Amino acid sequence: MNCHWVERCNAYHAVEKQHGVPHLNLTPNFEPKDPRIHVIVMGLPSGETGIEWDVQACESFLEDHGRWLRLRPGEELPT
Repeated sequence: MNCHWVERCNAYHAVEKQHGVPHLNLTPNFEPKDPRIHVIVMGLPSGETGIEWDVQACESFLEDHGRWLRLRPGEELPT
């Protein structure tokens, strides 16, 4: 979220797709180097199974604190 490349990143775009949320960019053009996506399978209170996807690390990460918030002002950070 605090990465300079977040709205252009193909890995983040794939995670947005898995979450079913609106994309920051419909046509990302940045291919990150060695992204690591953490996938958690968890039980939900309803008895169903849920899956959580998160980009945990990436060799292309470039700190840009507050980047996502500037791209989506007024929206809550996704969890």
